[in-house]
Amino acid sequence: MENTTIAVTNEIKEMISEFGNKGETYSDILLKLIKSAKERQLHDLLMDDKDTISIEEALDNAKKKWQKN
Repeated sequence: MENTTIAVTNEIKEMISEFGNKGETYSDILLKLIKSAKERQLHDLLMDDKDTISIEEALDNAKKKWQKN
C-alpha cells in the first residue's frame, strides 16, 4: 500500500498518539479511530428515537384501530 503524508499540528499529533499503544503506527491508530467512529454512527442511527412512539402508545393505537372495525 502506498503511503502519503498528512500535515497536522504537533498538538494534533500528540492527541492521536494518546489513542495508540506501544508499537502502533499512526495508520494503526487512525484505523482504530475510524472503526470506532463508524460503529458510533451506526449505533446513533439505529438508536435514534426521533419520530418514534412507545410500545404502549403503539398498542393503544392498534387496539383503537381494531375496535373501530
